[in-house]
Amino acid sequence: MRVLKVEGGFPLNGSVDISGAKNSVVALLAASILSNGVVKIEDVPELSDVDALIAMIEEVGGHVERNDTTITINSENMVYTPLIEGAVQKLRASYYLMGAMLGRFKKATIGVPGGCYLGPRPIDLHIRGFQALGATVTNEGGGYHLEAEKLTGARINLDTASVGATINIVFAAVYAEGTTYIENAAKEPEIIDVATLLNNMGAKITGAGTDLIRIEGVERLDGCVHQIIPDRIEAGTYMLAAALMGEEVRINNIIVEHMEAFLAKLREAGVPMEFGDDYLIIRKADELVATNLKTMVYPGFATDLQQPFTVLLTQAKGTSVVNETIYTARFKHVNELVKMGANIRQEAATAVVVGPTDLQATTVEASDLRAGAALVLAGLVADGITEIQNIEHIERGYDRIIEKLSNLGAKLWVEEV
Repeated sequence: MRVLKVEGGFPLNGSVDISGAKNSVVALLAASILSNGVVKIEDVPELSDVDALIAMIEEVGGHVERNDTTITINSENMVYTPLIEGAVQKLRASYYLMGAMLGRFKKATIGVPGGCYLGPRPIDLHIRGFQALGATVTNEGGGYHLEAEKLTGARINLDTASVGATINIVFAAVYAEGTTYIENAAKEPEIIDVATLLNNMGAKITGAGTDLIRIEGVERLDGCVHQIIPDRIEAGTYMLAAALMGEEVRINNIIVEHMEAFLAKLREAGVPMEFGDDYLIIRKADELVATNLKTMVYPGFATDLQQPFTVLLTQAKGTSVVNETIYTARFKHVNELVKMGANIRQEAATAVVVGPTDLQATTVEASDLRAGAALVLAGLVADGITEIQNIEHIERGYDRIIEKLSNLGAKLWVEEV
């Protein structure tokens, strides 16, 4: 078994470059299926989720070349192929293949998506959107089968502003006859990123980033070159590392406007920050102050940063209250932090954190991607060497995290045990 070991107590100095957004790239790669040409995507992070999606694209006939952080996908010879087992079961974002393949081939057979378990995450909004466009959807044989004689534009209202459903419906709608409207659409920056790619391929999408997206169907999409936006969740994680252990850390390649709710909470906690055009310098606070946070859909505080931020609150003076409104099971890091000495009481979707507390190294388990990131941050602070199990969760979403933190002065490494 591979484990990540983190020796705490080392100050962080220097700079770190933020990679392309994980939550964008998984959708952008799926979007390449809709192209009839060559799509080049730049600033692609090194993630196991990316490797899994590339494997699926190759399985349906795509030709993929990777050169450092650039991936080139030739989609001309893609053919309809059922994807039930294998890579499709390794990540949640495999559901994007439903909309992409339905859009291009008018049919798709996709296994039940995998990924982190964060409580119930049904895809009923995706399915209802596909059905509104004219597809029939059945769930049998361990997967979903979608088929349509033709797709026709429709007005679709989402019960909740789901990122996945918004993107998936856009994928299916780009080749639909007529115009599709998505009401109560999610507004995350990653949706704008995906719409930008598709429009550069020849799609006609307006309103991305607002709660009403309009997609006018087209007959053909071609290739393009696209650079992924910076990963706001990775950026937030390194900002928290700097706030906990940084003497002076510069975080490069960020879009400040994508992170305003998160940065507001850092300010409330007393973290000193200095802003540049596309970078941020953070220094460790003389004293961190307790603050309350509530996760919300964008532009609110991102649920993906709730778990890492909880580590900061263990070092803040006073009592903080964390309310999780997106994924009720996103508190699996709490028991692991308590093992390390944190004073956290959790009930349902609320956690109360009392600090500051001295964290002590021990063996902990990463139950999901962002819980793993939280445990890495805790390891940076803790006295001793923290051993983190199930590190494959961390590798799903953080590009070269060991290398990046080591370059800042942290001590962490992987061992076989």
